[in-house]
Amino acid sequence: MKDPFPKRIVCLTEETTETLYLLGQEHRIVGISHFTKRPERARKEKPRVSHFTDGDIGSIIALRPDLVLGFSDIQADLAAELIRKGLTVTIYNQRSVKEILDFIVRLGATVGATDEALRLRAELEGGLNAIKSAASKLNRRPRVYFEEWFDPLITGIEWVADLIDIAGGENCFPEMTGQSLAKNRIIADSSQVIEEAPEIIFASWCGKKFKKNKMISRAGWDSIPAVRDDEIWEISSDIILQPGPASLSEGVAEIHGRISDYVRKND
Repeated sequence: MKDPFPKRIVCLTEETTETLYLLGQEHRIVGISHFTKRPERARKEKPRVSHFTDGDIGSIIALRPDLVLGFSDIQADLAAELIRKGLTVTIYNQRSVKEILDFIVRLGATVGATDEALRLRAELEGGLNAIKSAASKLNRRPRVYFEEWFDPLITGIEWVADLIDIAGGENCFPEMTGQSLAKNRIIADSSQVIEEAPEIIFASWCGKKFKKNKMISRAGWDSIPAVRDDEIWEISSDIILQPGPASLSEGVAEIHGRISDYVRKND
């Protein structure tokens, strides 16, 4: 029987590429994003034809994709341009841990790998449940501030907040977690972070190298417990700021490890 599923897929973001590789469907990918780091072999095997908000339209069309996959409103203009060129485009918009898990199953169904996707989902859920169980045994939940950008200050998106909770932390800005747009997660004044007094700070500056000195030199930040105790940790954006398998495995594990170490040191 002829394969009825897409055979030539361009992935405009990393999480679709990573997921398809994990599902054993990498043979369907014909183009990827320049920002793709996972899996490492993808950068060697697949041509890079897009950034995040824009892409090489001519190169994408030349690949003759029967499906283009992207993420979020940020890629809406790029998606619209590709659609006007006659391409079929699917934009996913997963924002929470649950939605990421659902996205994996939907993508699996799209390429005829539903069983593999369900197994991957179960594996990721098992890992999350194990971390949640371990976190429940900690003596307390330290206050955590996650910084996604530095000027203006932007705190973490919903799935990051979900992972902090699963890992055993108390998010300093829970009222912002449901805001999908970065502009709605802006902390208007850095003094708000001082008032929240986080005990641990995680930073992932959306692909830009984190500079601790830039953070701790902010006015009044020397009074923040996390700054005073040097509990400031960078997390690579490719394992926390992409809404796919990496954040639900490596990303949450790193957060949990730091939180667990902190709680044990301060018992």
